[in-house]
Amino acid sequence: MNVGDIAFPNLGIYLRDVPKSFSVFGFSIAYYGLIIGIGVLCGILMAAHMAKVSGQNPDDYWDFAIYAVVFSIIGARIYYVVFAWDYYKDNLLGIFNTRNGGMAIYGGVIAAFITLFVYGRIKKKNPLLMGDTCMPGLILGQAIGRWGNFMNREVFGEYYDGLFSMQLPIDAVRARDISENIAARIPEGANYINVHPTFLYESVWNLLVLAAILCYWKHKKFDGEICLLYLGGYGLGRFIIEGIRTDTLFIPGTQVPVSQVLALLMLVFAIAVDIAVRQKKKAGAGSK
Repeated sequence: MNVGDIAFPNLGIYLRDVPKSFSVFGFSIAYYGLIIGIGVLCGILMAAHMAKVSGQNPDDYWDFAIYAVVFSIIGARIYYVVFAWDYYKDNLLGIFNTRNGGMAIYGGVIAAFITLFVYGRIKKKNPLLMGDTCMPGLILGQAIGRWGNFMNREVFGEYYDGLFSMQLPIDAVRARDISENIAARIPEGANYINVHPTFLYESVWNLLVLAAILCYWKHKKFDGEICLLYLGGYGLGRFIIEGIRTDTLFIPGTQVPVSQVLALLMLVFAIAVDIAVRQKKKAGAGSK
């Protein structure tokens, strides 16, 4: 394979010379950043649309988006650097270089939720209602953003030669993302690896979560329930997919994947809170 090639051989898909960036007036623009930007814009448009159809003011969401985007980007980078500190501690300037990826969606989501509650408090808005309204846009943005990982040849899984197997040139990926299992299965004399396209799995899962959210939207029982559906749905998928990935971030001093732990906590939290709120509302209705 040439260094720019990407293939899904068992599907008969062969992409030649897929670039990581392009130039405009002499400036190099990374497809990773462009796709993330498109995902963010689509997410905001979705949130504004959901606000309109639910009788809210879409302008509130455009206003909130300014703060959410900025702090989410910062949060995503901080999260990644913290849990990949062994790599960055001797390369501090590398912390500011995001052109090769290194943005953890969990950090962005955590920062977005914190920003939401602070914004709601300052602007005297209901943060739970705003959160419900933003969730379709958030999961849509995540689904689109994963294709930035595709362009960067990252967020792939362990060795896999099944139907959806993805072939990537060894020279096109980060050496630290090639696990011992993958390295041991490289065909003799080959310059490529066969891996799970986990970026694709997560993108498709996110679209399924989006569909579930939109179908359930009119049936929600309380403000914040769509947030719980997002946390539980995304958490379930991420817990499973994270177990396949090779670029897993670990809790410092352990071999415990931090993203799997968070995914499980999200799922348990969502189920527990949903049950508790429903029981409380049922008890309240019964006492009248």
